[in-house]
Amino acid sequence: MNVLIVEDEGLVALQLKKIAADAGFAVLGPASGVEQALAYARRADIALVDVGLSEGKSGPQLARRLIDRFHTTVIFVTGIPEAIRHGFGGAFAIIPKPFSDKQVAEALVRARDMRMGRENQTTSHGT
Repeated sequence: MNVLIVEDEGLVALQLKKIAADAGFAVLGPASGVEQALAYARRADIALVDVGLSEGKSGPQLARRLIDRFHTTVIFVTGIPEAIRHGFGGAFAIIPKPFSDKQVAEALVRARDMRMGRENQTTSHGT
């Protein structure tokens, strides 16, 4: 399953990339802004998205596009979780910074399991 990393801080992006790879996911990115992220969007099953990107606080708008257009499961990883708790629906999880490797890995596994369950339900209804 493909995980898109959307994070403009290089060290944080590398840490997220390592966590996702160690948990068995294929990693796309990292992308530091909206346009870069959208270039990967068609291949992403799950996205780890920061609120503050290179264009400013554009993470929630990007997340909405990923969810609505590409059916990507979005997990926010952010230092300002209050920026998305009010008025944003559709995020699978919010992980506040600083985070632990375990928090991110567990959220990715839960998102994968949820997606696989949904895909299995879709498949079983078609037979």
